[in-house]
Amino acid sequence: MSQPKTVYRKDYQAPAYWIDSVELLFDLHQDHTEVTSTLTFRKNTDVSDTTLTLFGVDLELKSIELDQSPLPAAQYSIESEKLKLQELPASGQLKIVTHIKPHENTSLEGLYVSNDMYCTQCEAEGFRKITYYPDRPDVMAAFRVKIIADQDQYPVLLSNGNRMAEGQLDNGRHWVEWEDPFKKPSYLFALVAGDLVCVEDTFTTMSGREVALQIFVEAHDKDKVDFAMASLKASMTWDEQTYGREYDLDIYMIVAVSHFNMGAMENKGLNIFNTSCVLAHPKTTTDAGFERVEAVIAHEYFHNWSGNRVTCRDWFQLSLKEGFTVFRDQSFSADLRSAAIKRVEDVNYFRTHQYAEDAGPMAHPVRPDSYIEINNFYTLTVYEKGAEVVRMLRNLLGETGFRQGSDLYFERFDGQAVTCDDFVQAMFEANPNAMDDAEQVAFKRWYSQAGTPEVSVETQYDQSTQSLSITLSQDITENPNVSLNEPVLIPVRLGLLDTSGKVMTFDFPAKSLQAVAEVVLPFTQQQQTFELTGVQEVPVVSWLRGFSAPIKLQVNRSKADWAFLMAHDTDSFARWEAANQLYVTELMEHVERIHVECINAESNAQPSALAFSGDLMKAYEKVLLQDFDDLAEKAQMLALPSETYLAGLKTPVLIDEIVLVRNQLMKTLAETFESQWLALYNACQSSEAYQPSTEQIAQRSLKNTALKFLSLTGSKEALSLCLDQFNKADNMTDQRAALTCLVHSEWAEKDEVIESFYQQWQHEALVVDQWLMVQATNPEGDALQAVKQLLAHPAFDMKSPNKVRSLIGAFAGSNLKHFHRPDGAGYEFLADRILELNKLNPSIAARLVTPLTRWKRQTEDRQALMKQQLERIAATEGLSPDVFEIVSKSLKA
Repeated sequence: MSQPKTVYRKDYQAPAYWIDSVELLFDLHQDHTEVTSTLTFRKNTDVSDTTLTLFGVDLELKSIELDQSPLPAAQYSIESEKLKLQELPASGQLKIVTHIKPHENTSLEGLYVSNDMYCTQCEAEGFRKITYYPDRPDVMAAFRVKIIADQDQYPVLLSNGNRMAEGQLDNGRHWVEWEDPFKKPSYLFALVAGDLVCVEDTFTTMSGREVALQIFVEAHDKDKVDFAMASLKASMTWDEQTYGREYDLDIYMIVAVSHFNMGAMENKGLNIFNTSCVLAHPKTTTDAGFERVEAVIAHEYFHNWSGNRVTCRDWFQLSLKEGFTVFRDQSFSADLRSAAIKRVEDVNYFRTHQYAEDAGPMAHPVRPDSYIEINNFYTLTVYEKGAEVVRMLRNLLGETGFRQGSDLYFERFDGQAVTCDDFVQAMFEANPNAMDDAEQVAFKRWYSQAGTPEVSVETQYDQSTQSLSITLSQDITENPNVSLNEPVLIPVRLGLLDTSGKVMTFDFPAKSLQAVAEVVLPFTQQQQTFELTGVQEVPVVSWLRGFSAPIKLQVNRSKADWAFLMAHDTDSFARWEAANQLYVTELMEHVERIHVECINAESNAQPSALAFSGDLMKAYEKVLLQDFDDLAEKAQMLALPSETYLAGLKTPVLIDEIVLVRNQLMKTLAETFESQWLALYNACQSSEAYQPSTEQIAQRSLKNTALKFLSLTGSKEALSLCLDQFNKADNMTDQRAALTCLVHSEWAEKDEVIESFYQQWQHEALVVDQWLMVQATNPEGDALQAVKQLLAHPAFDMKSPNKVRSLIGAFAGSNLKHFHRPDGAGYEFLADRILELNKLNPSIAARLVTPLTRWKRQTEDRQALMKQQLERIAATEGLSPDVFEIVSKSLKA
């Protein structure tokens, strides 16, 4: 196929015409939907181009009228996916009638059907699959929508804004009309038509207005929305208290959809959610599921201001709304639950996955410079790294300064489509003395430069002057595809401990700070030296507290040093980081040793036995026996870094060695401390009724950590505990934990438990997703064969993104041992599924390519096998732009 066109940020031009208002009429029929759009347009006098370009994909054009008269054929043309209109007046009305086929739309973009329900997904460019329109975020218009459908089959008809009118038609059909008083880009348009039940509540805003809250679900899910409703009300309260932002419409609606490419969508006043992000019940939802519902409900609600009222000028500015809103939802969750635990969870996820993106062929800045398919840039860099950049800004400006900046931003740009630069500039203007010009310039580079900065440190203590000299150097060397040519502003937060583990106070002359216990170094140069004074003895430095910047910090420390910080650091993140680094150091030492032994071995001799260091075992036992105020923190400290995390630390990835060493350390910790694990498991039992509270979630987390380690001993007693918990659990958190322990063991009768779980929950789609994932990530047996067999299981549906992610995505992304089989069968399996999905849902197919894109980080034998599958995909005729972009960039890297 011919190479799809690349879009560049530098080529942005404002539209030739503005659309002031849109009237849409949807006439829903079984075999097609007729869409009539009436656009009120006017010339953009700042642009010389006289062509009005409307985008359309898979549309059957029926008619075009200009000011109530048929438009002559000479005045328009259809080229590729563009309808171009010429010789238009300075203002007027266009009426366009098209036919579309939502029942055949498997891409789940535009208007499509999910479980006999019509729904939409228009971000980023799905609206062009509904009607011809200037489908770009800087074209903002007022929408009025009328929907006509069969009343028995589709009694609920929804769209954005407020319900204006409704009525009956002949032949059992009815109509509803909606109007959104706020101008919006087309990507925020939404429509839902189906047989749904509604759970209602109200919220009174800080100005005294009453807002109707409605959540629409299928009838059998009505008992699973109470938590979502409570989360929504908590989100509305938090946004008023934290940002002063009040909801602006009289109604706020959420609809749960089973087939959805994303987690949820913030359409103005009518949020459409993946069922996994709105439905929650103790018997069917894990603690992690409850927390995800709470966070995603908040995220989409917060978009009402950071994304809807103020939106993106173009898709290169996607992090303007997504990075800011991820930061907002993370802050919300931290305030409602445990800030310390939330920070560790977010950073652990970020470093495991976003660092890999930064080191791969799809590396790009937070504000990308180009793309072929915008769907490929809904990435961890745009979202999570974008959030870390906003967090740095908040920390540099302080809570009060950041609030002043956000107030200025919302007030200045309300109702506009703007850029990342506009956001940052508003923050700077609201805080004119917070950063000097050089610091502002260095900070902005976070948006324009790709890659993860690596920072090395050198310290020198002078006893005679009681001063500590700190020299920091920043660089990026890991990814040859990107470079940080200029230094960025890196806020390095640190504290000092004395040799007994007590907090030390010191002075920071550069900022006129005296007798402080913590400081943030504003690091802006390639190499920079800072001096701390009043340091009374040689200190132990606690670096990058709270993960104050998204960097890789190179610190040369012994295992004894990490164990010391693990025991004494007063910063919760730094304490967890010390534990994590202790485990990483130990694991990677053994990985390297075994690799060398295998290379040097003259035969297939097994590597020498693994003996783990006393520093690690003593530090681990201390945590195991220590009392913690927060049991979730204890569970975090006892968790080893994942195989995926370890695989991202060094090139080439020594997969076999990583799997072997980590498994052996897990088993050693399980067997050495078996009695302690059992005591911990019993201590965490509770007879209280299930609640998704912070305290109960922490207790279950620690209990199931203990159960996991007990299961690794392989004893009959441990197996009995797992079976007992599986059979008696009154909540999905405990039942799934037991299921995972049993399935991921060498127990010969695990198939009986797998079948029992399915028979119990086969009618609960989201629970079946968990059942698929547990099997896909099984490290024992022939997981690939099991996954292949599950493709033919009645529970699996290739058209369901949730099912694809749970089975295929989990296998390729989380089962390192079996996906990276030496014979390459895992790679071939994934490539087959990508090509199959390329025809059904290109967006989901493209996301599945990610594990193959990192082929250059593997050993030579695996590189060849992975590259072979990428080349096979690239050579396939009819490849979508989504898949083409990722595969072609991967091969060129």
